[in-house]
Amino acid sequence: IARKYADREAVVCLHQNRRLTYRAFSVEIDRVARGLVGLGFTKGDRIGVWSTDNVEWLLLQMATARIGAVLVNINPANRPRELAHAMRRAEVQCLVTIPAFRHSDYVAMLTELLPELTTGGTAIKSAKFPHLKRIILYDPTAPEETVSPHPGFTPWRDLLAAADRCSTVELDVATASLDADDPINIQYTSGTTGFPKAVVLTHHNIINNAWFTARAMRFTEQDRLCVPVPFYHCFGMVLSNLLCFSVGACLVVPAEHFDPLAILQAVAAERCTALHGVPTMFIAELGHPELATLDLSSLRTGIMAGSPCPIEVMKRVIDEMSMDEVTIAYGMTETSPVSTQTGLHDSLELRVS
Repeated sequence: IARKYADREAVVCLHQNRRLTYRAFSVEIDRVARGLVGLGFTKGDRIGVWSTDNVEWLLLQMATARIGAVLVNINPANRPRELAHAMRRAEVQCLVTIPAFRHSDYVAMLTELLPELTTGGTAIKSAKFPHLKRIILYDPTAPEETVSPHPGFTPWRDLLAAADRCSTVELDVATASLDADDPINIQYTSGTTGFPKAVVLTHHNIINNAWFTARAMRFTEQDRLCVPVPFYHCFGMVLSNLLCFSVGACLVVPAEHFDPLAILQAVAAERCTALHGVPTMFIAELGHPELATLDLSSLRTGIMAGSPCPIEVMKRVIDEMSMDEVTIAYGMTETSPVSTQTGLHDSLELRVS
């Protein structure tokens, strides 16, 4: 895709003011992948990402796949007890995180779990987390320039500097050794019956799901998808990120968390053709006082999923947001995730039922 659509936009992240063509995106992916290899990580290693939506999340998603490491998606809303469970259950060897988000101080929570961080170097040895070797810290506002003031954490710039220890030839050899059925991703389900359950997915699972979903939506390199759902979830990582990258479409990230006005403004400004979300997200967007002032006529399709959609909501999404071809998807994390999806021109009754 990067060779075929090199000059087309791959990612537009509005809250970071970053735009990457497929050529630039591919170069950055390889840089991060070489950095991971330079730090000693390889095929089968578990690399956790604990962060809100940003470009670095996307780079890690693709770079881990490039070397065959297993990406472990961790909910950015996790508290220390939940984080500890996710890290132990997946045997995370490297955790990549941001310093904080809103009232969640990630550095403080990790220091609470790993008090040895304050006294040791960046190579971690912990009895509670015996598999953990390193925690990488980045600031989405300036990941390369940020100097980490936190002892025990590896700053993002050190990851990038480590890229010099791995050549592109070595990277290509690593990729050539991979198989489509290798495990590539660990995601956690909602955990309504206790702690969240870990689901192991392969390259084939998630690429296949994204590609067929794209086909069902007639998605092409001409499309631009606004994605308000979190990357750590299957909806974001597979049905948004990989859906776009599988066909050469553009992924538009309006904010690092759900913000109805930012989403509507992003659709209008970037002329998005598709919008994803759960029903409550669409309800919030429909209820925003500035909805009528923004031009959403570029919208064509999208996915509504996660819970049943009331028929009145579907009518309003079609009438007021120009989404005549909006689809309903049903599935679960274990099926990576879509099992069934409505057609672009199915009746309202069929879509909502």
